[in-house]
Amino acid sequence: MIARVRPPASTLVALLAAWVVSATGTLAGTSEDCLGCHGDASLTMQKEGRTVSLHVDGAAFGRSVHADLDCTGCHAGFKADEVPHAKSIKPVNCKSCHADVSESHAFHTAMGRATGTDGAPGVSCKGCHGTHEIASPKTPGTKFSRESLATACGSCHAAIATQYRDSAHGRAASQKVKGAPDCLTCHDRPITRARAGGETVERKLEQEKMCLSCHLDDPEVRARTNPTAGFIAAYEASVHGKALQAGNAAAANCVDCHGAHEMKLGLEASARVNKMHIPETCGACHREIEKEYEIGVHATALHKGNADAPVCTNCHGEHSILRSRDPRAPVAPANVSAQVCSPCHSSVRLSQKYGIRSDRFKTFSDSYHGLAMRGGQVEVANCASCHGAHGIRASSDPASSVNPENLAATCGKCHPGANARFAIGEVHVVMSQQEDPILYWIAATYVVVIVGVVGGMAAHNGLDFVRKARRRLEERRSGTAEPAPVAHRLHLRMTLSERIQHAALLSSFIVLVSTGFMLHYPDAFWVVGLRMLSDRLFDLRSLLHRVAGVVIVLASVYHLCYLAFTARGRQFLRDIWWSLSDLTDARDVLRYNLGLSQTKPRFGRFSYIEKSEYWALVWGNIVMAGTGFILWFENTFIGLITKLGWDVARTVHFYEAWLATLAIIVWHFYYVIFNPDVYPMNLAWLTGTLSEEEMREEHPLELEALEKRSALGEASPPRA
Repeated sequence: MIARVRPPASTLVALLAAWVVSATGTLAGTSEDCLGCHGDASLTMQKEGRTVSLHVDGAAFGRSVHADLDCTGCHAGFKADEVPHAKSIKPVNCKSCHADVSESHAFHTAMGRATGTDGAPGVSCKGCHGTHEIASPKTPGTKFSRESLATACGSCHAAIATQYRDSAHGRAASQKVKGAPDCLTCHDRPITRARAGGETVERKLEQEKMCLSCHLDDPEVRARTNPTAGFIAAYEASVHGKALQAGNAAAANCVDCHGAHEMKLGLEASARVNKMHIPETCGACHREIEKEYEIGVHATALHKGNADAPVCTNCHGEHSILRSRDPRAPVAPANVSAQVCSPCHSSVRLSQKYGIRSDRFKTFSDSYHGLAMRGGQVEVANCASCHGAHGIRASSDPASSVNPENLAATCGKCHPGANARFAIGEVHVVMSQQEDPILYWIAATYVVVIVGVVGGMAAHNGLDFVRKARRRLEERRSGTAEPAPVAHRLHLRMTLSERIQHAALLSSFIVLVSTGFMLHYPDAFWVVGLRMLSDRLFDLRSLLHRVAGVVIVLASVYHLCYLAFTARGRQFLRDIWWSLSDLTDARDVLRYNLGLSQTKPRFGRFSYIEKSEYWALVWGNIVMAGTGFILWFENTFIGLITKLGWDVARTVHFYEAWLATLAIIVWHFYYVIFNPDVYPMNLAWLTGTLSEEEMREEHPLELEALEKRSALGEASPPRA
């Protein structure tokens, strides 16, 4: 119920005068007329039991943007015969002039329903701008000028205004930094749930677009921020950006991580993207992973204030987060060890600071798992396979997956049937006398043997090469280079069966050496070149290595049968067996090559050179086949001979491979290819025969025996 207005006597006199002046019968509509009453500060009315002032400050009105308007320009519906006017007048409708108020003030959704003066405070024109004292937002220092927006909006949104003032944006705005955002910079867009109609993809995309409009599209803002344009733009190609573009409204955008009004720089302790708060920020979406992380050693260190402890972004990245199965992701199976774990666990600084081992990545990288991974395999175990990804615990923790009591179960994830013996031996093998003395002495012994044996071979062949080369040069210079006439006969050296055995041995040995060293040296230039041909090369490498191993074993078994069940085989075994003359031959060859004797030793069917090579090959095949079999069936043999036993087999296999390879190159290749007496090649392994001249030069005693047997009419040696 609205009570009658009771104006004072002076006001009544003024109204009467105004009415007299209006002799034409229409009410005067000038502001001066209205202020005749409403300019009186004591003018009031009773409204719903309250005393309401009807005073209008003329001076304030004169300074407002509406100073040039008459009162009736806004207050419509007056009649000439009503003085001063009707008890109830129509509400002011700002939309009669400001028709676009709903669009220009879309951040207040209720503006579309209000006329301007009705509605709750803050959602009507009057609630924000006032009534007669309205000032232009374009005028500096006024209520809604850009520098005053936080205060003006804060009259209703106090908590949010406080967050904004403390944020990086608010501080930049208070310092008048060009491009610093204010309330309307952001809220001029449909970025709120109320305006966008709830939690929609469109709203989150609009938020992202809003942030990028400054941080990526505005050169001045971009130049002042530390992250590069590429870093900021990387979000759209990330797992979050792609999910949002695909229509997932739950995918994180800028606001989800950095916050809205409280956005702060990452270096600030209270920032949501400060390292100490990253787990809880990411955990807002990834709650189960956050819980898992919280039980690990990294979270424990972080909560103690250790800024070196890794958090989500250290491993996954920040804006450029990719799916774990994306081969470009640092947490992809092929990358996690080298790109995520290694930077910390190979750091000398961190190892000295916290007493952690700095060789863990190196020992992993040199293990079978690490070598296979470096070679391109992705199904092999990495650091996370054993230690876990998020809830990493110390090995001393009974709940740790790498606690000795749990290793069988951990290994069993990849090695079915793994038992407790899998844990006997070092997981991270260190070739040192203190930590792995057995492996250390095996490796050290092999190095000494390789250097001694191969070095002795090289010295032996070097002297042989010099002696034969000098002899050839002397023959040329003396004019005796033409050899004495010999018969053009060919003598059987290798039967077809023997050549097939040799071919199987040769081909399988080459494949074994190349595929074996491909595993141990995956970064070698020739391996990298081969890997570029196919991503599946290492799967093929493994298969080829095993096939070649089977071939060389079958060839060896066939050779044993050949030795046992054929006459030529039994004769071969008798001829290849050692005799005391081999020692004297070796001594005489050394004296001859050193120039201490002018008589060249004469050999029969097999010299000490060929005998040494043959029996070394036999020994090498036994060792390589035995250790290779253990390595092939690792599940069974680790369960039988322990992890340490398997490591012994692996060490022996590796160094024996080096010994065999170098022996073949230095010893065998020299005598069948680079030996001046047979260069460019001894063709017996292809044709099966040697010429009369070759027999006289290399096997004179055998040639004499053949000639003597022929002269006596005896049968030739068996050819089968």
